[in-house]
Formats: sequence, structure tokens, C-alpha cells
Amino acid sequence: MNKKPVSCYLICAVLSISTLPASLLWADESNGPATDAALDEIIVYAERVANTEPAGSYATLATALRFDPQTELQSRGLPEGQADVTVQGGVFENTGFMLGAISVMDPQTGHYTAGLPVDPRSLSTPVLLTGIDNALNGFNANIATVSYSLPGLRDGGNVLLGFGNNSLWFSSARMAKTTSLRGGNDFGVSLSAAYSQGDGTLANGEHKFSRYNAQFQHRTNNSQTDLLFAYQDKFYAWPGAYTGFASLAETDHTKTQFILANHRRDTGSGWFEASAYYRKLDDDYDFDRTTQESGTPGSFEHATRVYAAGFQGSLRKGAIDWRYGGQLTSDKLLRSTDLTKGRFTSRNYAKFSLVPSFDFAQSNNRKFTARIGASYDTSNRDSSAISPLAGITLQRNSAAGSNFFSIEYATTSQLPGYTALNSRPRGLFGGNAGLGREKAKQLSLSASHEALEWSGKVSVFYRRDSDLVDWTYFTAVPFSRQANAVDLDVFGIGLLATRQWESLYVVAAYTYLNKDSAYGSANVDASFYALNYARHRATLALRYQLMATLEVRMDNEYRVQKDNPLRTSQDSSYIAAIALVWKPASISALGFNLSVDNLTDSKFQFFPGTPAVGRQLSISASYNWW
Repeated sequence: MNKKPVSCYLICAVLSISTLPASLLWADESNGPATDAALDEIIVYAERVANTEPAGSYATLATALRFDPQTELQSRGLPEGQADVTVQGGVFENTGFMLGAISVMDPQTGHYTAGLPVDPRSLSTPVLLTGIDNALNGFNANIATVSYSLPGLRDGGNVLLGFGNNSLWFSSARMAKTTSLRGGNDFGVSLSAAYSQGDGTLANGEHKFSRYNAQFQHRTNNSQTDLLFAYQDKFYAWPGAYTGFASLAETDHTKTQFILANHRRDTGSGWFEASAYYRKLDDDYDFDRTTQESGTPGSFEHATRVYAAGFQGSLRKGAIDWRYGGQLTSDKLLRSTDLTKGRFTSRNYAKFSLVPSFDFAQSNNRKFTARIGASYDTSNRDSSAISPLAGITLQRNSAAGSNFFSIEYATTSQLPGYTALNSRPRGLFGGNAGLGREKAKQLSLSASHEALEWSGKVSVFYRRDSDLVDWTYFTAVPFSRQANAVDLDVFGIGLLATRQWESLYVVAAYTYLNKDSAYGSANVDASFYALNYARHRATLALRYQLMATLEVRMDNEYRVQKDNPLRTSQDSSYIAAIALVWKPASISALGFNLSVDNLTDSKFQFFPGTPAVGRQLSISASYNWW
């Protein structure tokens, strides 16, 4: 494909930013004379979606990302069954998930990264890290990291029971109890469990999930230590889930064990956080449930294990804030019936980052911040990489809010998983043992405004992906997906606005993406991931308080997808989810939720050839004593 010069993208980026109203970049001086006295910075963070509970199952980490304007969740059937999370035109393995100070990864395939067996009610609202923040905090994720913290436990609990069409029923329960110790310390325990099963909106589309968590927490006036145990057993079925052939009744059964230890401390001159985890996943995938294979090639049975330890911190010295981080990870492919043709079955990784920032106070409540640093990635199986990082942010605070203008340059690198490296060179999933380190270089510009009642942001980026691992299709070999490296030029524009009224909350967003690709000498007629993206995507989230006890929540998405010869549905779609939430005035702890996912019953195929999930309706009742 023809490639536009980098200068074209940069000119478009500058023009897009420069056409913004001046009031978005800098506060209007007519609001009053500027003073030298510093005003408090206004930082507002809120949920970017209306519905954080699904209609088809209990909530997982994927649920709140379904309509998030900053992420794109591509699901195979039920989103809580299996879903890929992509950001800024990346692919499923380019987005990581971070708990505390550490990124949790799946070495077999990034398809399972979002399937962490952790109750989202035990975690903070997700924060999306991109650019320098992702390069500093993330691990083996070139484009973005979805980051969660572990809030302090508080006494209380929640019980939920729901049912719906397609023989659906689900339940969850969570309880927490804290005890005061000597010296002002607190000790808390939290337990949670969830279960869901249903026949699905298509034949051979059923699911059966269960999840269990136990969390122990110790808190002092300047520190918090958590120990989390989690287990999940997840079976789901969906026709053509991974192959794209709807005639194949595919199933995937995973069992995940997860242990996380996390400690965070306020040091007075900054903060320090350290984490460690153990993760084991057993996977039994069948591309055709009508056949019975076990322990032989073609039965696709795997088990992986990961140990990891990491840290993040900040140390303030004068006008310099020394921001640092690191992670050590060791993985192993314990057993596999099909991932047997690679060069290795275990790997050690390491990453260290240092990004000092320099603050320069200016007149009229303006602040100039410069960040410059680098990250270092290494592995015992691949080459190492040093990735430079640099950015500048201009900030102005006023009574009307805070305004920001920034430019960043970030480079990152990551390594592919065992499914791409160790699969047989030919077959249903064709691997490539020669795949190596993937690299990304991104330049981004953004301008934003943050106030108590509204916020707005416009961002523009250009990225160069080198040796990105993609899965491709070639007409001459129609029953094979092949792992191939691709070089991409990616250009994107993002618009995001939020507004809060007395009874209405709105989040509106639009993104535009364009990609130019080069696969080298590989035979490629279609792409399942790298070139499977929305050129135009608009989202609208609404929360409207009809009355004191009744609220309507609605998420909307309209997209125009890039053409793909394997997609049998239309390339454009409108998808919506709506919920009616009622809390009786006489019993404030009781709540009822009537939810509908895929309200329009859209047939759009997020993955070419894979049938869409249909309309799902459910009603649930919950009792809270927080």
C-alpha cells in the first residue's frame, strides 16, 4: 500500500490542534485579571460509560470497557466470555492490564489478558495509560495499559441475583469487614463469589462461569498492604470464535489461578509501590466440539505459568520529580499439544524505566513541565532495546478550570506470545518461530480542559509500528491463519467531551483512524487484527435521573469499519445498551436493574466471519449494605 510521508500526518496534527478555540487552550483573560497567587488545580476523573453491569453475565474487567471511548473492546460472542481490548489502532497484544505496580500478562496469547479473575468491585475505576505513561508503567504492551489500584476496604457487602432470556441466570456476592488494631492500624478481609450460566443468543453459544476472590488488607496512616487470591473457571462456546467459520462450533475452557501481593507507601518526598504475582492458566480450546480429541496434536490443550515482581515510585528532589519503575517476569509453557515447534518454552523478561520531570512555574498561573527519560527492555531469548521518551506539557489554572497542551514522543517494545512463536508453520493457526521484538514509535499532541462540570480533550497521534505480529489470511490456503510481521503507519484523531447537569451526565466521543501497511514478502489477502479497525467510531454515554428513585443509563456506539473481504456483515453498525435502575425510597439498600445489551440486535461482526452476539435482556435485584 502507498504510504504518506510522515510530514503529512504531523501537519494534520498541528492544524487540528491549532483550530481549537482559544478558550480550550488557555483560560479567557476576560474572566478576571490573572494573579500571581497559585490557584488549586482542578482534576476530574469519572466513568466514561453509563453501564458497568452487563445484561448477559456477572461483571468482569471487560464489562466497563465495552463502550469506553478510549478503548475498543472486540468480543467473540459474550464480551465477558472472550474479548480483545485495543487502543489507538493497536492489536489485542498491544494493551496490558496493571494491578497496583505490576502488569499481568498471558504468555500464551494476549486474547486471555483481559480475563483476569478479579472482581472489578475490588478495584478502582480503570485509568488508561498511553504514550509516556504507558512506556513508564506498562510491561510488554506497546500501545496502552489499563491500570487499576486497590482501594481501602470498607465494611459492608452486596448480593445480586439476576435472570434473563436464553435460560440465563447469574449471581454474585461480596462482603468486607475491617478491624482497628493498635497504633491506628486497620486489618480487613474481603470475600467475593460470582456465578453465571446461559444458553447464549445463538445455537452452540452457551457459557458457564464461576469466580472466587479472597483479599486481606493491612493499612497504616501512610501505607497499605494487600494479598489477593483469585480463581476462575470459565467455559464458553461460540460458533467461529477464532477461526471465523460460523459452521464450526468452537468452545474454550480456561481455569485461572492468580495470587497478587501489593504494598504501597507514602515516603513523604514521594511514594513507592511494589507488587508480585503468580498466575497459572489451563486452557482447553476446541475448534469443533463435535469431535473428541485429548492429549494429541489438534486438541489445543495448553498450560502456562507466570511469576513476576515489579515496582513503581516517585521521589521529589527540588524541582525534579524522579519517576521510576521496573518489572521482572518469568514464564513457562508447562505443557501443550500444539505449541511444540518453537525455539523455547520458557522465557525471562526485564524492564526498567526512569523518567524525571522538571517543573517550571510561570506567571499568570501557568506551569511548564518537561519529561525526558528512557526505558530498557531485555530478555534471555531476544535482543534488548533502549526506548527514549520525551514530552512537554503547558498548564494553566484559573477559576474556570485547568487547561493543558502537550506534545509527547514515546518509543516502546514488546515480545510475541507462544501461540505465534510455537504453533506449527502450517495448519489452522500457522506460527512463525522467527518472529522477534516488536517496536513502536509514537508522536502525539493533545489539548484539554478540565473543570468541575465539564471537560474536553482533542488528541492527534502518528505511530510507526515495526514488526508487529498480525494473524493473516491467504486465499490459496483458506483454512489457515498465519502469524506474520507487518510494518504500519497509523494516524489517529480523538475527541472527547463530558458534561454534568443536575440530573444528566453525558460523555461524547469520536475517533478517526487510518493505517498504511507493509507485510513484506508474505502472502496476505486479509488481516484478522492489524487491519480490522474502525475508521470512524462515535460513542455517547447518558445517565439521566428521571426521578429520585429511577435512573436511565444508555451507551451508544456507531462505527464504520475498514473493508475486510472476510466480513459477511455490513461494515457500519449502531450498537446500544440500556438499563433502567430503580431503588425504592422505602428500602434504600435494595435495587432493581432491567438491562438490554445489543438493543438494536446488530449483526455486525467484530471479527470477520465470527457471528455477532444477539440481543440479551435480563433483570436483576441487589441488596447493598455499604
